[in-house]
Amino acid sequence: MNWIQETFLQPTMIQAVAVISIVCAVGVYLGKLKMWGISLGITFVFFAGILASHFGVVVNKDMLLFAQNFGLIIFVYTLGLQVGPGFFSSLKKGGILLNSAGMSVIFIGLAMTVVLHYITGISISDMMGLLCGAANNTPSLGAAQEAMMQVAPDDEKGITDMALACAVAYPMGVIGVILAIITLRSLFQQKGERADEKGATSQTFVAEFQVCNPAIYHKSIKDIMTLTEKHFVISRVWRNGKVSIPTSDTMLEEHDHLLVISVKSDVESIKVLFGEQENVDWNKADIDWNAIDSQLISRRVIVTRNRINGVKLGSLRLRNLYGINITRINRAGIDLLASPDLRLQIGDRLTIVGEANSISNVSKLLGDKLRRLREPNLLAIFIGLTLGVLIGSIPIAIPGMNTPIKLGVAGGPIIVGILMGAFGPRIHLTTYTTQSANLMMRQMGITIYLAGLGLSSGEHFFETVFRTEGLLWLGLGFALAIIPVLIVGFAMSRFFGVDYAHNVGMLCGCMTNPIALDYANTTVEGDEPSVAYATVYPLSTFLRIITAQLVIMLF
Repeated sequence: MNWIQETFLQPTMIQAVAVISIVCAVGVYLGKLKMWGISLGITFVFFAGILASHFGVVVNKDMLLFAQNFGLIIFVYTLGLQVGPGFFSSLKKGGILLNSAGMSVIFIGLAMTVVLHYITGISISDMMGLLCGAANNTPSLGAAQEAMMQVAPDDEKGITDMALACAVAYPMGVIGVILAIITLRSLFQQKGERADEKGATSQTFVAEFQVCNPAIYHKSIKDIMTLTEKHFVISRVWRNGKVSIPTSDTMLEEHDHLLVISVKSDVESIKVLFGEQENVDWNKADIDWNAIDSQLISRRVIVTRNRINGVKLGSLRLRNLYGINITRINRAGIDLLASPDLRLQIGDRLTIVGEANSISNVSKLLGDKLRRLREPNLLAIFIGLTLGVLIGSIPIAIPGMNTPIKLGVAGGPIIVGILMGAFGPRIHLTTYTTQSANLMMRQMGITIYLAGLGLSSGEHFFETVFRTEGLLWLGLGFALAIIPVLIVGFAMSRFFGVDYAHNVGMLCGCMTNPIALDYANTTVEGDEPSVAYATVYPLSTFLRIITAQLVIMLF
């Protein structure tokens, strides 16, 4: 039995793999347990590592550091790759207000951190750990620790205490945001309010219009499109009881009925353009589109051909060449309007209306080979990881600072991931990974990182918590979690008219708190909190990682 003792007690490579795996397994299992309907999820891996370290489990430091950093790199890069396609578009239109509010939460938290550092005398590294825990953002903790290594490479205690402070404040972050949501719900959610009736103005919307505006009689669709700045797609035209797929040269006549796809916020403007909106609900989930007309069918086609990757939809001239209409495009679970300037990406799912033979020809052009999407695109992943760590290692000199800053293993990979996800298709680099594959890599990376973080910082956790300083940390962590959220949440509802569902989703996103999001989703009937969460999460994660380093460098 000596081999078992050697395997688990000797600080070797095998022992490191075995211990980290056990900690991950125990943490993942405990993360499924709920108390009062709330679970810490994968974060339990962090506390499982702390517990193992508390009971004397020791892992080779070099192996632990490698596993911890490599897990963090994998997580932030694949996160950037996933959110990249929608990152810059989320900053436009309705996303500007939500992202501005999210940035306000972040900067209020940073200001409180610095002020409390001077008031309480707690070191800035410990305060930064408390902020990372209050925001439930362990990647920013990794960035702050790396910055600390640049500023004070010999201060191992300061780096360890930063992780301890994060662990102490983490539960307070969960509790604080949920209490803030409860408060905002009691103040601003109207009784019986349905969230899905109040927002979703940026989601695609189908409506039927009758042409009653003399200004557009006998005009072609391409000429009519120049009369408005709004983007929409005319899917079908009914004339004299017959339905057809319009082209850009189709002339509209009086009393034509049009099926139009747009964003909901543009419906009133489109109504003014065409003249009259029919009182028909075309957004019900149970509509059989193929039964609307006998000669036309509706079918989803997937982009899988490499040469289509990054090509503008309008340049393919599919409507005029094949007599079909693309009504919407689904990318990573989000419906996009099929505008001519939209660049197609591998994995896009196009909803196409037309005759069966025409759709079959278009599917051959686009690829429509689902099996190709199941093949991993490892080239883009390894290129991105290499570029990420290289960019993260570039020293950036800032006037007035003795030590140049680096984006590090958290900042570099997430920037490269976002840029590759957003612009990779334009240089015909296939960055697509299935949602399940991306989620698998992200979860694997963050789980290994949390296990390593817990094992490296848990030796003195309990003796820190159960002393006066630990109690102070708990209070400060709770304040950092709830005060910025309440201030911005109240202002957004009272002064900017943001509805409750989008407001709480935004707050969960800027606090990078999926646990609070799960609770917020139980308080509304629609998915608006999740939409708002996804809108602000990429920028919030990026800012928290970068600002964590800047605060350590500056203060």
